[in-house]
Amino acid sequence: MMAVLQNLLPFLLIFVIFYFLLIRPQQKRQRERNNMLSALQKGDQVITIGGIHGTITDLTESTVTLRVSATTQITFERSAISSVKSTKEETPAKS
Repeated sequence: MMAVLQNLLPFLLIFVIFYFLLIRPQQKRQRERNNMLSALQKGDQVITIGGIHGTITDLTESTVTLRVSATTQITFERSAISSVKSTKEETPAKS
């Protein structure tokens, strides 16, 4: 019994180390990303995974429409949003 436990102990330690160094931080990043995607609103300035900067003009459950210039709007999957630059509440008012 003791020999079996001594043989399994290194594997258990490796699993615990992998959990705290790899699995848990990845789950936290995924949870934060899902929260960011669900909190998107019209007027938010975002950056897509491809590096395109734009302002959200329309949202659906699965797509986001971005205004990238005065005359150009592009529709992306919601999952293509990489980060939010600023929200409409954070944009400074022009004097």
